[in-house]
Amino acid sequence: MRSIFLTGILFLNIALNAQQPDGALFDSMGIIAKGAALEKVSAQFSFTEGPVADRSGAIYFTDQPNNKIWRYNLNGTLTEFKSASGRANGLDIDARGNIVACADEHNEIWSITPSGAVTVLLTDLGGKKLNGPNDLWIDKKGGIYFTDPYYQRNYWTRTGPDIDQQNVYYLPRGARQPRVVTAELVKPNGIVGSADGRLLYVADIKDNKTYRFTVNRDGTLSGKMVFVARGADGITLDEKGNLYLSGNGITVFDPSGRQIAHIPVPEKWTANVCFGGRNRDLLFMTAGTSIYTLRMQVKGVKKF
Repeated sequence: MRSIFLTGILFLNIALNAQQPDGALFDSMGIIAKGAALEKVSAQFSFTEGPVADRSGAIYFTDQPNNKIWRYNLNGTLTEFKSASGRANGLDIDARGNIVACADEHNEIWSITPSGAVTVLLTDLGGKKLNGPNDLWIDKKGGIYFTDPYYQRNYWTRTGPDIDQQNVYYLPRGARQPRVVTAELVKPNGIVGSADGRLLYVADIKDNKTYRFTVNRDGTLSGKMVFVARGADGITLDEKGNLYLSGNGITVFDPSGRQIAHIPVPEKWTANVCFGGRNRDLLFMTAGTSIYTLRMQVKGVKKF
């Protein structure tokens, strides 16, 4: 492993609790720490994605074109955690500290130990290749919800999907095959569950909507409703149940679906977002070639 110190701090003037013009930060509920500044941590990557924090608050994220997983350490350094990462995209961490990755080089789900050893959890659906697992969320039972949109990759030999639908799946812990939990979305992408595991949010990036479902005891979903008429790439929740949608920066909605904040990020696209840091109050954003952080007043959800 190798570590590098971070460079390139970008400070933005942040005015809290006031509506700002386009391109400036808006925070009507004071969820951002007073005096906080957006920090551009590094711009050394090709396309960053999939951030997730471990129990300590260290954050893992992917650089998919370069086939690597990196770690943003608590001491402010970056460590290359794993090369040959299966073209990992979205990540989550299970109760044992293993990183679970949407490894779309071969359209698989991987489990990666803290030392980097790989176990392939899922390779196909009834003999058919998945479209390309994109993002995932692990419930308290160890089951995995994941989205499976189709994005043609230049490292694939195939030029079309084996499966017509772009579904959301649930892979129970220890199961060899997933089951479809919803086939009604156009192109599901970001996914996250509530702290109590009773709600699941899924962003339909193509239909420009984010849905909320009730999670049933058997892992199935019911009660589908449009949470907000806005799609997203990656999504996350804070301790108050506010939902963070990435894309054009980060847009935040309260549990009723009312927009309460917008964090502009000076990049063409903000792909994903999570909470991390020692106190889980550091908002971490993957945006194109760069990664950014912002200190928050609220904290992220700690599942395990």
